Amino acid sequence: MSDTRKDARTDRVDTREVESRGAARDQSGTAGGEPVGELSGRSASLWADAWRELRRDRIFLAAAAVVTVFVVMAIAPILFTRTDPRACDLSRSLGRPSADSWFGYDLLGCDYYSQVVHGARVSVSIGVLVTLAALVIALVLGSLAGYYGGLVDAVIARLTDVVFGLPFILGAIVILTVFENRGLFQVTLVLAVLGWTTMTRLMRSSVISVRDSDYVLAARALGTSDLRILTRHILPNAIAPVIVYATIYVGIVIAAEATLSFLGVGLQLPAISWGLMISDAQYRIAEAPHLLLFPGLFLSLTVLSFILMGDALRDALDPKLR
Repeated sequence: MSDTRKDARTDRVDTREVESRGAARDQSGTAGGEPVGELSGRSASLWADAWRELRRDRIFLAAAAVVTVFVVMAIAPILFTRTDPRACDLSRSLGRPSADSWFGYDLLGCDYYSQVVHGARVSVSIGVLVTLAALVIALVLGSLAGYYGGLVDAVIARLTDVVFGLPFILGAIVILTVFENRGLFQVTLVLAVLGWTTMTRLMRSSVISVRDSDYVLAARALGTSDLRILTRHILPNAIAPVIVYATIYVGIVIAAEATLSFLGVGLQLPAISWGLMISDAQYRIAEAPHLLLFPGLFLSLTVLSFILMGDALRDALDPKLR
């Protein structure tokens, strides 16, 4: 009988020890009912799952390959051609494509393949730079508006509405006509000033959707600073939709730059860009269709590839669309 009582007391002691150890683990390893490791690993897991989906998506891989080729072409055109795009010979004016010149020659007798290759640098650079500038503005303003709300949200929202009220292309035309010299910097600046509004609204909505989550409330209750909450807890879980739109937006900006240059209010000579080449070709489509074909083809492939990458990324990051 005494042995039975001793065994019962021993079982109760062991049970209390297990419960106390489990409570200690809960206190050290959780915040607001959510594991700390899960907080830091949640966004990483999302991107890891998305990458696994993207590696099986043939459309994404094909689009990424095309984008990679054009990015390398923009960074190091010498890998694709060693011909000087400004080395011209009037005797070759409007020469058709041949074995000596794959894309033919322009009106001044310049090698058109070399010009198309070097034109990738300006077009891709403007697309990437404008998107990065808009992304930085959107991350800052959208995060502040979505996290704090109230007066901060109202002020940023009204500022966004004012800029959003300016049509993108029309506003760029009006502003760019003020500049006497329109180069890479001027066009990038104007497009960046006009192009951050949609991304900011998207960032604001995404932050609002996660700011009242349990792990954010737990971090706030533990006295974590607002900056740390934004950078460590909110942004990693709210930035995915913005990254998707930014990928598509690179193609939109490249097309916008080509449109402005085609209308004569974008880049100016002696710059080399696909938009300028298409603008020069519009008067000679009948006699020299290659002047329009090749820069138009490169421009279309680039824009389409960025859009397809963005669509694939959106599907991979949204489990409902898988």
